[in-house]
Amino acid sequence: MDEEATELAVGTRAPSDAFLSELFPQSLLAATDEAVRAFELDVEALRDQDDEQVFEAIKHVVLVLNEINEDHDSPGYETEEREELCLFIDRTLAEHGIDVSALAARRGISRTEITDDWRDW
Repeated sequence: MDEEATELAVGTRAPSDAFLSELFPQSLLAATDEAVRAFELDVEALRDQDDEQVFEAIKHVVLVLNEINEDHDSPGYETEEREELCLFIDRTLAEHGIDVSALAARRGISRTEITDDWRDW
């Protein structure tokens, strides 16, 4: 987005070719950043790796992201962004010592399905 804004300012991009700020308004980005930071804190705060607590943290961030998406006349999150958000959730869990594959297996789902019960985006 910064690159697009610079190109617009210096005239190397036509306004008709500028779409990122429309697709991803600052309010969407700020709300998403806040949601993912809160998820990181929730995961850090887990004292044990109880599956229900972990899934509650996943559920919470997904529901917040659903609201953000709806507030921005979904789809606020395009395919690439949806994939990145799911990957972020997976990586955050793994970085905090949670074996995501084992977590998912204990629930009878694949690693890529850990957000599916709640995800609308």
